[in-house]
Amino acid sequence: MIKTRGPISTEMEVNVPASKAWKIYGTTDLMKITLPKYLKSVEVLEGDGGVGTICRTTPLEGPSYLEKFTKVDNENLVKEVDIIEGAFLDYGFNFYRIRFENIVTGENSCLTRTTLLFDVKEEYVANVSLVPIETSMNIMKDITAYVTADN
Repeated sequence: MIKTRGPISTEMEVNVPASKAWKIYGTTDLMKITLPKYLKSVEVLEGDGGVGTICRTTPLEGPSYLEKFTKVDNENLVKEVDIIEGAFLDYGFNFYRIRFENIVTGENSCLTRTTLLFDVKEEYVANVSLVPIETSMNIMKDITAYVTADN
């Protein structure tokens, strides 16, 4: 049976303090770092990286879509971004959210977790294969390489 609802999580141990990883995951810098490999462009239409920020994201292939930062919790190091127009919503998904978390595991280490939360209409269940689990993991590897480069 194909899972029609998330979550699907990927995580990675990182040898930097959670606060250092959060400087990337908790801001729009995340998009800038991933831009060359995964995205053609990201345009901040509204906001400053906090709750309510809306971005038009254009992948290397395919049409652009709108994302909205619905949660930026600097205390618990959790950020949630919802697709609000285009992308998965055009392929039968009712809802699609990406959650980033930085979890303290030590003074100089943390666990980064990316969770994909979604709900897809039954008649579009085959489109669950579009959920980019591998890309999510690769982005985490790229961010890990970036934040550990100067340590």
